[in-house]
Amino acid sequence: MPDTTTDDLARTEASPRRRQLPPTRERPVHLFTIDGIRYEAVRELVLMPTGELLMLAQRFPEHDNALPGFCLVRRLANPSTYLKRKRLGEEIQLAFRLRHPAIAQVFHRKVHQGALHVVMESVAGPSLETLVSAGVVRGRPVSEAFALYVGAEIAEALQHAHMLTDATGQSLGVIHRDVNPRHVYVGTQGEVKLANFGAAYSLVVGRAESPANLVRGDVAYASPEYLARAPLSPRSDVFSLGVLLVELFTGKHLFDVEDVPLPPANLRYLFTEIVSSLPLTQMQVLLASFGPEDVEEAVASLSADVKAMLHVALRANPEERFATAADMRDAMRVALAKRHPGYGRQEAAAEWAQVLVEGSVLRDDVEFGEGDLFGNGLDAYGLEDLEEE
Repeated sequence: MPDTTTDDLARTEASPRRRQLPPTRERPVHLFTIDGIRYEAVRELVLMPTGELLMLAQRFPEHDNALPGFCLVRRLANPSTYLKRKRLGEEIQLAFRLRHPAIAQVFHRKVHQGALHVVMESVAGPSLETLVSAGVVRGRPVSEAFALYVGAEIAEALQHAHMLTDATGQSLGVIHRDVNPRHVYVGTQGEVKLANFGAAYSLVVGRAESPANLVRGDVAYASPEYLARAPLSPRSDVFSLGVLLVELFTGKHLFDVEDVPLPPANLRYLFTEIVSSLPLTQMQVLLASFGPEDVEEAVASLSADVKAMLHVALRANPEERFATAADMRDAMRVALAKRHPGYGRQEAAAEWAQVLVEGSVLRDDVEFGEGDLFGNGLDAYGLEDLEEE
Protein backbone atom coordinates (compact mmCIF):
# COMPACT_ATOMS: atom_id res chain seq x y z
CA MET A 1 0.00 0.00 0.00
CA PRO A 2 1.42 3.47 -0.84
CA ASP A 3 2.39 5.63 2.12
CA THR A 4 0.92 8.77 0.64
CA THR A 5 -0.63 10.07 -2.51
CA THR A 6 -0.29 13.78 -1.74
CA ASP A 7 2.95 14.05 -3.75
CA ASP A 8 1.31 12.36 -6.71
CA LEU A 9 -1.63 14.73 -6.50
CA ALA A 10 0.70 17.73 -6.33
CA ARG A 11 1.89 16.79 -9.82
CA THR A 12 -1.60 16.94 -11.28
CA GLU A 13 -2.68 19.90 -13.35
CA ALA A 14 -5.50 22.25 -12.39
CA SER A 15 -6.10 23.39 -15.96
CA PRO A 16 -8.93 21.75 -17.94
CA ARG A 17 -7.97 19.02 -20.40
CA ARG A 18 -9.01 19.06 -24.03
CA ARG A 19 -11.66 16.42 -24.68
CA GLN A 20 -10.85 13.75 -27.23
CA LEU A 21 -13.15 11.31 -28.96
CA PRO A 22 -14.51 8.79 -26.46
CA PRO A 23 -12.98 5.31 -26.67
CA THR A 24 -14.82 2.33 -28.14
CA ARG A 25 -14.02 -1.37 -28.40
CA GLU A 26 -13.16 -0.80 -32.06
CA ARG A 27 -11.10 2.32 -31.27
CA PRO A 28 -9.62 1.90 -27.77
CA VAL A 29 -7.49 4.64 -26.20
CA HIS A 30 -4.13 3.71 -24.69
CA LEU A 31 -3.88 5.05 -21.16
CA PHE A 32 -0.64 3.87 -19.56
CA THR A 33 1.47 0.85 -18.62
CA ILE A 34 2.01 -0.34 -15.04
CA ASP A 35 4.32 -3.25 -14.13
CA GLY A 36 4.29 -4.62 -17.66
CA ILE A 37 0.50 -4.38 -18.03
CA ARG A 38 -0.91 -2.09 -20.74
CA TYR A 39 -4.25 -0.41 -20.00
CA GLU A 40 -6.58 0.64 -22.81
CA ALA A 41 -9.90 2.44 -22.29
CA VAL A 42 -12.75 0.92 -24.30
CA ARG A 43 -15.75 2.85 -22.99
CA GLU A 44 -16.61 5.91 -20.93
CA LEU A 45 -19.18 4.92 -18.31
CA VAL A 46 -19.77 8.02 -16.19
CA LEU A 47 -18.56 11.60 -16.66
CA MET A 48 -19.24 13.79 -13.61
CA PRO A 49 -19.68 17.60 -13.77
CA THR A 50 -16.46 17.85 -11.72
CA GLY A 51 -14.50 16.24 -14.55
CA GLU A 52 -14.16 12.87 -12.83
CA LEU A 53 -14.46 10.09 -15.40
CA LEU A 54 -15.11 6.37 -14.91
CA MET A 55 -13.92 4.18 -17.79
CA LEU A 56 -14.11 0.52 -18.66
CA ALA A 57 -10.63 -0.64 -19.67
CA GLN A 58 -8.82 -3.75 -20.83
CA ARG A 59 -5.53 -4.99 -19.40
CA PHE A 60 -2.95 -6.49 -21.78
CA PRO A 61 0.15 -8.24 -20.37
CA GLU A 62 3.00 -7.10 -22.63
CA HIS A 63 5.33 -10.06 -22.12
CA ASP A 64 3.09 -13.13 -22.43
CA ASN A 65 0.08 -14.38 -24.33
CA ALA A 66 -2.40 -14.22 -21.45
CA LEU A 67 -5.93 -13.20 -22.36
CA PRO A 68 -6.83 -9.55 -21.68
CA GLY A 69 -9.02 -8.78 -18.71
CA PHE A 70 -11.37 -5.95 -17.87
CA CYS A 71 -10.97 -3.37 -15.11
CA LEU A 72 -12.27 0.08 -14.23
CA VAL A 73 -10.11 3.19 -14.46
CA ARG A 74 -11.25 6.24 -12.54
CA ARG A 75 -9.74 9.53 -13.68
CA LEU A 76 -10.07 11.77 -10.66
CA ALA A 77 -10.90 15.45 -10.69
CA ASN A 78 -7.78 17.47 -9.98
CA PRO A 79 -7.88 18.96 -6.46
CA SER A 80 -7.50 22.74 -6.41
CA THR A 81 -6.03 23.11 -2.90
CA TYR A 82 -3.55 21.32 -0.67
CA LEU A 83 -6.26 20.24 1.77
CA LYS A 84 -8.34 18.75 -1.04
CA ARG A 85 -5.28 16.92 -2.36
CA LYS A 86 -4.55 15.63 1.12
CA ARG A 87 -8.09 14.37 1.62
CA LEU A 88 -8.20 12.65 -1.76
CA GLY A 89 -4.86 11.02 -1.06
CA GLU A 90 -6.18 9.69 2.25
CA GLU A 91 -9.29 8.32 0.54
CA ILE A 92 -7.08 6.35 -1.82
CA GLN A 93 -4.93 5.11 1.08
CA LEU A 94 -8.06 3.84 2.78
CA ALA A 95 -9.20 2.08 -0.40
CA PHE A 96 -5.89 0.20 -0.56
CA ARG A 97 -6.44 -1.09 3.00
CA LEU A 98 -9.80 -2.70 2.18
CA ARG A 99 -9.16 -6.32 1.22
CA HIS A 100 -12.25 -8.52 1.29
CA PRO A 101 -13.94 -10.80 -1.29
CA ALA A 102 -17.13 -8.72 -1.10
CA ILE A 103 -15.37 -5.36 -1.64
CA ALA A 104 -14.30 -4.21 -5.12
CA GLN A 105 -10.52 -3.87 -4.95
CA VAL A 106 -8.34 -0.87 -5.80
CA PHE A 107 -5.16 -2.06 -7.53
CA HIS A 108 -3.02 0.88 -8.66
CA ARG A 109 -2.72 4.63 -8.90
CA LYS A 110 -1.05 6.49 -11.78
CA VAL A 111 -0.59 10.13 -12.75
CA HIS A 112 -1.33 10.26 -16.49
CA GLN A 113 -1.62 13.38 -18.64
CA GLY A 114 -1.70 15.58 -15.57
CA ALA A 115 -4.50 13.70 -13.79
CA LEU A 116 -4.48 10.99 -11.13
CA HIS A 117 -5.99 7.69 -12.32
CA VAL A 118 -6.99 4.81 -10.07
CA VAL A 119 -7.24 1.25 -11.41
CA MET A 120 -10.05 -0.74 -9.80
CA GLU A 121 -11.67 -4.15 -10.03
CA SER A 122 -14.42 -4.52 -12.61
CA VAL A 123 -17.39 -6.76 -11.84
CA ALA A 124 -18.84 -8.60 -14.84
CA GLY A 125 -22.42 -8.02 -13.85
CA PRO A 126 -25.04 -5.36 -13.13
CA SER A 127 -25.43 -3.00 -10.22
CA LEU A 128 -28.40 -3.30 -7.90
CA GLU A 129 -29.70 -0.07 -9.41
CA THR A 130 -29.87 -1.78 -12.79
CA LEU A 131 -31.64 -4.80 -11.30
CA VAL A 132 -34.17 -2.60 -9.47
CA SER A 133 -34.87 -0.76 -12.73
CA ALA A 134 -35.22 -4.03 -14.66
CA GLY A 135 -37.57 -5.32 -11.97
CA VAL A 136 -39.76 -2.25 -12.31
CA VAL A 137 -39.90 -2.75 -16.09
CA ARG A 138 -40.87 -6.41 -15.86
CA GLY A 139 -43.47 -5.71 -13.16
CA ARG A 140 -41.94 -7.46 -10.12
CA PRO A 141 -38.75 -7.04 -8.07
CA VAL A 142 -36.05 -9.61 -7.46
CA SER A 143 -36.95 -12.59 -5.28
CA GLU A 144 -36.85 -12.48 -1.50
CA ALA A 145 -34.06 -15.06 -1.59
CA PHE A 146 -31.94 -12.90 -3.89
CA ALA A 147 -32.39 -9.82 -1.70
CA LEU A 148 -31.52 -11.74 1.48
CA TYR A 149 -28.46 -13.31 -0.11
CA VAL A 150 -27.16 -10.02 -1.50
CA GLY A 151 -28.01 -8.11 1.69
CA ALA A 152 -26.05 -10.55 3.83
CA GLU A 153 -23.02 -10.22 1.54
CA ILE A 154 -23.14 -6.41 1.74
CA ALA A 155 -23.40 -6.59 5.52
CA GLU A 156 -20.36 -8.90 5.57
CA ALA A 157 -18.38 -6.35 3.53
CA LEU A 158 -19.44 -3.52 5.84
CA GLN A 159 -18.45 -5.53 8.92
CA HIS A 160 -14.95 -5.96 7.47
CA ALA A 161 -14.65 -2.22 6.85
CA HIS A 162 -16.00 -1.34 10.30
CA MET A 163 -13.49 -3.66 12.00
CA LEU A 164 -10.45 -2.42 10.05
CA THR A 165 -7.45 -1.47 12.20
CA ASP A 166 -4.09 0.18 11.63
CA ALA A 167 -0.68 -1.43 12.12
CA THR A 168 -0.90 -0.94 15.90
CA GLY A 169 -4.31 -2.57 16.17
CA GLN A 170 -6.20 0.70 16.65
CA SER A 171 -9.60 0.95 14.98
CA LEU A 172 -9.72 3.10 11.86
CA GLY A 173 -13.38 3.85 12.51
CA VAL A 174 -14.40 3.32 8.89
CA ILE A 175 -18.00 4.16 7.97
CA HIS A 176 -18.96 3.89 4.30
CA ARG A 177 -21.62 6.69 4.37
CA ASP A 178 -22.78 5.99 0.80
CA VAL A 179 -24.31 2.50 0.75
CA ASN A 180 -26.70 2.67 -2.20
CA PRO A 181 -27.75 0.45 -5.16
CA ARG A 182 -25.29 2.11 -7.56
CA HIS A 183 -22.37 0.92 -5.45
CA VAL A 184 -23.24 -2.79 -5.25
CA TYR A 185 -22.61 -5.21 -8.12
CA VAL A 186 -23.43 -8.88 -8.62
CA GLY A 187 -21.12 -10.85 -10.89
CA THR A 188 -21.56 -13.75 -13.27
CA GLN A 189 -20.55 -16.20 -10.54
CA GLY A 190 -23.02 -14.70 -8.09
CA GLU A 191 -20.32 -12.79 -6.23
CA VAL A 192 -21.43 -9.55 -4.56
CA LYS A 193 -19.11 -6.53 -4.53
CA LEU A 194 -19.51 -3.33 -2.53
CA ALA A 195 -17.69 -0.46 -4.24
CA ASN A 196 -16.83 3.21 -3.84
CA PHE A 197 -15.57 4.07 -0.36
CA GLY A 198 -14.82 7.58 -1.64
CA ALA A 199 -17.31 9.16 0.79
CA ALA A 200 -16.16 7.03 3.72
CA TYR A 201 -15.42 8.48 7.13
CA SER A 202 -12.39 7.13 8.95
CA LEU A 203 -9.86 7.95 11.63
CA VAL A 204 -6.82 7.71 9.34
CA VAL A 205 -4.09 9.67 11.12
CA GLY A 206 -4.01 13.26 9.93
CA ARG A 207 -7.16 12.82 7.88
CA ALA A 208 -8.65 16.12 6.69
CA GLU A 209 -12.25 16.49 7.80
CA SER A 210 -15.12 17.35 5.48
CA PRO A 211 -16.70 20.79 5.96
CA ALA A 212 -19.28 20.70 8.77
CA ASN A 213 -22.23 21.35 6.45
CA LEU A 214 -21.14 19.04 3.61
CA VAL A 215 -23.10 15.81 3.13
CA ARG A 216 -21.06 13.24 1.25
CA GLY A 217 -22.82 10.50 -0.69
CA ASP A 218 -26.44 10.10 -1.80
CA VAL A 219 -28.75 11.58 0.85
CA ALA A 220 -31.59 9.30 -0.28
CA TYR A 221 -29.86 6.52 1.71
CA ALA A 222 -28.49 8.61 4.58
CA SER A 223 -29.20 7.86 8.23
CA PRO A 224 -31.14 10.32 10.43
CA GLU A 225 -28.10 11.02 12.58
CA TYR A 226 -25.97 11.84 9.54
CA LEU A 227 -28.34 14.53 8.30
CA ALA A 228 -28.75 15.77 11.88
CA ARG A 229 -24.92 16.06 12.01
CA ALA A 230 -24.79 13.84 15.10
CA PRO A 231 -21.81 11.54 15.79
CA LEU A 232 -21.70 8.53 13.46
CA SER A 233 -21.14 4.85 14.18
CA PRO A 234 -21.35 1.66 12.10
CA ARG A 235 -25.09 1.70 12.83
CA SER A 236 -25.37 4.53 10.30
CA ASP A 237 -24.34 2.10 7.55
CA VAL A 238 -26.84 -0.42 8.96
CA PHE A 239 -29.63 2.11 8.38
CA SER A 240 -28.43 2.85 4.83
CA LEU A 241 -28.36 -0.86 4.06
CA GLY A 242 -31.91 -1.12 5.37
CA VAL A 243 -33.07 1.61 2.98
CA LEU A 244 -31.31 -0.13 0.09
CA LEU A 245 -32.95 -3.44 0.98
CA VAL A 246 -36.46 -1.99 1.10
CA GLU A 247 -35.91 -0.88 -2.49
CA LEU A 248 -34.52 -4.29 -3.48
CA PHE A 249 -37.36 -6.23 -1.81
CA THR A 250 -40.19 -4.01 -3.05
CA GLY A 251 -38.90 -2.13 -6.11
CA LYS A 252 -39.83 1.15 -4.39
CA HIS A 253 -37.76 3.61 -2.39
CA LEU A 254 -38.55 3.89 1.31
CA PHE A 255 -39.17 7.62 1.13
CA ASP A 256 -41.75 9.57 -0.86
CA VAL A 257 -40.75 13.21 -1.26
CA GLU A 258 -43.93 14.32 -3.04
CA ASP A 259 -45.95 14.95 0.13
CA VAL A 260 -43.43 16.54 2.46
CA PRO A 261 -44.35 19.31 4.92
CA LEU A 262 -42.67 22.65 4.49
CA PRO A 263 -39.27 22.69 6.21
CA PRO A 264 -39.10 24.52 9.55
CA ALA A 265 -37.44 27.91 9.67
CA ASN A 266 -34.63 26.58 11.88
CA LEU A 267 -33.69 23.70 9.57
CA ARG A 268 -29.92 23.38 9.50
CA TYR A 269 -28.29 24.42 6.23
CA LEU A 270 -26.50 21.55 4.50
CA PHE A 271 -25.15 21.06 1.00
CA THR A 272 -24.13 18.03 -1.05
CA GLU A 273 -21.15 17.38 -3.29
CA ILE A 274 -23.16 15.33 -5.79
CA VAL A 275 -26.68 15.44 -7.21
CA SER A 276 -28.62 13.05 -4.97
CA SER A 277 -31.45 10.72 -5.93
CA LEU A 278 -33.84 12.68 -3.69
CA PRO A 279 -33.72 16.36 -2.64
CA LEU A 280 -31.66 17.09 0.45
CA THR A 281 -34.12 19.44 2.18
CA GLN A 282 -37.04 17.01 1.79
CA MET A 283 -34.92 14.18 3.17
CA GLN A 284 -33.97 16.29 6.19
CA VAL A 285 -37.67 16.92 6.91
CA LEU A 286 -38.69 13.27 6.39
CA LEU A 287 -35.92 11.82 8.54
CA ALA A 288 -36.61 14.28 11.35
CA SER A 289 -40.04 12.66 11.89
CA PHE A 290 -39.22 9.13 10.67
CA GLY A 291 -40.66 6.25 12.70
CA PRO A 292 -41.70 2.56 12.69
CA GLU A 293 -45.02 3.36 11.04
CA ASP A 294 -43.15 4.60 7.95
CA VAL A 295 -41.22 1.33 7.80
CA GLU A 296 -44.38 -0.75 8.23
CA GLU A 297 -46.13 1.07 5.41
CA ALA A 298 -43.23 0.32 3.06
CA VAL A 299 -42.73 -3.35 4.03
CA ALA A 300 -46.31 -4.43 4.77
CA SER A 301 -46.35 -6.97 1.94
CA LEU A 302 -43.13 -8.74 2.97
CA SER A 303 -42.74 -11.89 5.06
CA ALA A 304 -42.68 -11.67 8.85
CA ASP A 305 -38.96 -12.56 9.07
CA VAL A 306 -37.96 -9.90 6.56
CA LYS A 307 -40.20 -7.25 8.12
CA ALA A 308 -38.75 -7.90 11.56
CA MET A 309 -35.19 -7.56 10.25
CA LEU A 310 -35.94 -4.31 8.43
CA HIS A 311 -37.74 -2.81 11.41
CA VAL A 312 -34.63 -3.30 13.55
CA ALA A 313 -32.27 -1.98 10.86
CA LEU A 314 -34.40 1.13 10.25
CA ARG A 315 -34.93 2.42 13.77
CA ALA A 316 -34.51 6.18 13.91
CA ASN A 317 -32.58 5.87 17.18
CA PRO A 318 -29.21 4.26 16.35
CA GLU A 319 -29.11 2.53 19.73
CA GLU A 320 -32.21 0.52 18.79
CA ARG A 321 -30.73 -0.84 15.55
CA PHE A 322 -28.53 -3.87 15.03
CA ALA A 323 -25.39 -3.17 17.03
CA THR A 324 -23.16 -4.31 14.17
CA ALA A 325 -23.40 -5.12 10.49
CA ALA A 326 -22.52 -8.70 11.49
CA ASP A 327 -25.70 -8.91 13.57
CA MET A 328 -27.75 -7.80 10.58
CA ARG A 329 -25.86 -10.24 8.34
CA ASP A 330 -26.65 -13.10 10.69
CA ALA A 331 -30.36 -12.21 10.79
CA MET A 332 -30.52 -12.30 6.99
CA ARG A 333 -28.61 -15.56 6.73
CA VAL A 334 -30.91 -17.22 9.25
CA ALA A 335 -33.97 -16.02 7.31
CA LEU A 336 -32.42 -17.19 4.02
CA ALA A 337 -31.59 -20.65 5.37
CA LYS A 338 -35.05 -20.99 6.92
CA ARG A 339 -37.12 -19.74 4.00
CA HIS A 340 -34.92 -20.54 0.97
CA PRO A 341 -32.46 -23.33 1.87
CA GLY A 342 -29.70 -23.88 -0.65
CA TYR A 343 -29.94 -20.45 -2.29
CA GLY A 344 -26.43 -19.14 -3.03
CA ARG A 345 -24.09 -17.82 -5.69
CA GLN A 346 -25.26 -20.03 -8.53
CA GLU A 347 -28.91 -19.21 -7.97
CA ALA A 348 -28.18 -15.48 -7.62
CA ALA A 349 -26.23 -15.39 -10.90
CA ALA A 350 -29.01 -17.20 -12.76
CA GLU A 351 -31.64 -14.89 -11.28
CA TRP A 352 -30.03 -11.59 -12.20
CA ALA A 353 -29.52 -12.85 -15.73
CA GLN A 354 -33.21 -13.69 -15.99
CA VAL A 355 -34.23 -10.34 -14.49
CA LEU A 356 -32.21 -8.51 -17.13
CA VAL A 357 -33.64 -10.63 -19.92
CA GLU A 358 -37.22 -10.03 -18.82
CA GLY A 359 -36.57 -6.33 -18.23
CA SER A 360 -34.87 -5.94 -21.59
CA VAL A 361 -38.22 -6.24 -23.38
CA LEU A 362 -38.67 -2.49 -22.87
CA ARG A 363 -34.98 -1.64 -22.91
CA ASP A 364 -35.53 1.01 -25.58
CA ASP A 365 -38.05 2.79 -23.36
CA VAL A 366 -36.34 2.57 -19.97
CA GLU A 367 -32.70 3.39 -19.32
CA PHE A 368 -31.15 1.15 -16.70
CA GLY A 369 -28.60 2.30 -14.13
CA GLU A 370 -25.49 1.63 -16.24
CA GLY A 371 -26.96 3.24 -19.34
CA ASP A 372 -25.55 1.42 -22.36
CA LEU A 373 -23.41 -0.98 -20.34
CA PHE A 374 -26.02 -3.68 -20.90
CA GLY A 375 -27.65 -2.11 -23.94
CA ASN A 376 -26.03 -4.69 -26.20
CA GLY A 377 -24.52 -6.79 -23.50
CA LEU A 378 -26.66 -9.89 -22.90
CA ASP A 379 -24.64 -11.81 -25.48
CA ALA A 380 -21.43 -10.49 -23.94
CA TYR A 381 -22.31 -12.35 -20.76
CA GLY A 382 -23.40 -15.51 -22.52
CA LEU A 383 -27.08 -14.73 -21.98
CA GLU A 384 -28.27 -14.58 -25.59
CA ASP A 385 -29.95 -17.99 -25.28
CA LEU A 386 -32.01 -16.81 -22.32
CA GLU A 387 -33.52 -14.02 -24.38
CA GLU A 388 -35.15 -16.58 -26.64
CA GLU A 389 -36.77 -18.55 -23.81
